[in-house]
Amino acid sequence: MPTPVNKACIQFLSDGLLACSSFSSGFSSPLSRPENMVHQTISSSSTSASSASNSIKPMQKLLRTWIVGSICLAVCWLFTACSSTKKKPPPPQAPVAAVVPVAPQQATLSETAPKELTKAKSKWVLASWADLPGFNSDNFNEAWVAWRQNCSRTLPHSQQLCADVNRLNGQASEAQRKWLVENFQPYRVESLSASTAPATGLLTAYYEPIFEASRSAKAGFSVPLYSLPAKPKSSAPWYSREEIDRLPAAKAALKGKEIAYLADPVDAMVLHIQGSGRLWVTQNDGSRKQIRLAFAGTNDHPYQSIGRWLLDQNLTKDATWPGIKAWLAQNPRRTQELMWRNPRFVFFKEEALNGPEVHLGPKGAMGVPLTAGRSIAVDPGSIPYGSAIWLSSNGPQTPLNRLVFAQDTGSAIVGAVRADFFAGTGDAAGELAGRLKQDMKAWVLLPR
Repeated sequence: MPTPVNKACIQFLSDGLLACSSFSSGFSSPLSRPENMVHQTISSSSTSASSASNSIKPMQKLLRTWIVGSICLAVCWLFTACSSTKKKPPPPQAPVAAVVPVAPQQATLSETAPKELTKAKSKWVLASWADLPGFNSDNFNEAWVAWRQNCSRTLPHSQQLCADVNRLNGQASEAQRKWLVENFQPYRVESLSASTAPATGLLTAYYEPIFEASRSAKAGFSVPLYSLPAKPKSSAPWYSREEIDRLPAAKAALKGKEIAYLADPVDAMVLHIQGSGRLWVTQNDGSRKQIRLAFAGTNDHPYQSIGRWLLDQNLTKDATWPGIKAWLAQNPRRTQELMWRNPRFVFFKEEALNGPEVHLGPKGAMGVPLTAGRSIAVDPGSIPYGSAIWLSSNGPQTPLNRLVFAQDTGSAIVGAVRADFFAGTGDAAGELAGRLKQDMKAWVLLPR
């Protein structure tokens, strides 16, 4: 008698589950071996045809059940294999392109900064860093010396600015340039009235001369340099240069105010025009010491250029200091006449040169020591003291594209785009200052 089919197993398969342990209670062979099932379900005894036929029917039923079960088990095995297959890793994402920062000089114009600012004698027009010639080539460490001098004075909104300046002192020039771009906005300085080339102006230069001097008048040293006299409180100008030389009252007012004496009236005029200088003074005891003469005041007369007078009189074609001296060497009797063409007279105060002062320039109108090559004199009505300026001038004497600071002024420095470049101390600086006269442009670097 055939072994009955395990109904629980059929129910197990019909419910859609994945496997069963056996098809009948009597089957213990693996389902992968169907010949064992045949061996177990065929009777080995001999019977009649009819009884054999009767026995075959249940056997066929059992065989169909076994085939169905085998197919289901195979399908289950496939599903199980699929479920255990490792998931494919997600396709790699396309690499995100690195964001390349825009170079500072290519930065676009600020969208929030005002397009134009109007000052008393100039207008400032919004510009971009790309407009500044040579901006990537300057050595900003040199400019930092002048900037730190700025920070020795209290300026509006300068506390955080000067903290950053001191922090960046001595750092790489590129780091200083980057900080500039991040914290400042350039504005082109233009004239309020010029109809053509309003951004182009005039650049000249000045310097701190050094002369031999004597503490007292003696042969070869007869041209006095005076400290500031007690002038009457009046809005009228004091004695002119000619009157100082000729009138007894003017000489009486200056008696006892002599600081030292020079040998050459032209050297005295140079000191008056430059506004300061150094003297190697021979003392009354024969010793020598170097002192600085700083600007103390004037007689309130307007400045008149003696070089311009020579040109206007067709007396020379070279109005530089070397040219003026050459003309006077040929015309010594006209020296006083030439000097009197400039009625303005300058008075000085003596300053000691000890320690670090020896390496610093004279103090400008802002009250801080000037830095050679990094300080300029400006018209304060156009550019305020302490302003950071990008100066560009590419004339015949010298190319200048650099960061400078407005730290001084002068009676001849008048106008929107007008600057006097401090060339330094001594003869080499004087040679440049005597010949530098060329076009310029300027950009104010305004803190954001």
